[in-house]
Amino acid sequence: MIVCRCEEVSYYEIVETVKKYDCSSRETKLRTRAGMGYCGGRTCRNMIDMIIADHTGKETPQQIQLKYQTPIRPISFGEFGGNNR
Repeated sequence: MIVCRCEEVSYYEIVETVKKYDCSSRETKLRTRAGMGYCGGRTCRNMIDMIIADHTGKETPQQIQLKYQTPIRPISFGEFGGNNR
């Protein structure tokens, strides 16, 4: 089952990472890239937190939680550099 659709991170990969490294949500995010895709964790953050809590027995409020990141809209190099021809 895919948990993070943007980075294609599976439930199995998250669980194995948590078991191997005894990770918090933040560490799991950094090791697997879950929650780091285009949506910035809006669709998978809560699921990742629940998976971590289930497999470590630790509640996520005591840890550094994942944050939401606003997606960046694409712009051209001309707009970025101020050259609007």
